[in-house]
Amino acid sequence: MTIGKGKRPRDPNQLAKWIVEQSTVEAKPIAPGPEPFSLSAYMAAMGRKGGMVGGKRRLVTMTPDARKKAAANAAQARWGKKAKRDDK
Repeated sequence: MTIGKGKRPRDPNQLAKWIVEQSTVEAKPIAPGPEPFSLSAYMAAMGRKGGMVGGKRRLVTMTPDARKKAAANAAQARWGKKAKRDDK
């Protein structure tokens, strides 16, 4: 009845059926391609990578005294009391 590459049936009833089948066949889904390039996403990934490496590399290169000073500054910034202001 329906015959391969482009041949159509000669019988009008079979031809009508073939035309309906050809026009109502669902298309095969197309595989998704690569995502479009986004500069901001690329730069964000680079920043995350640098941030993940930076602290570890800094720890290796700092002297113990420099690490103590940095830790003291961080503790002061986090836990230090703010000075009261008397502006009234």
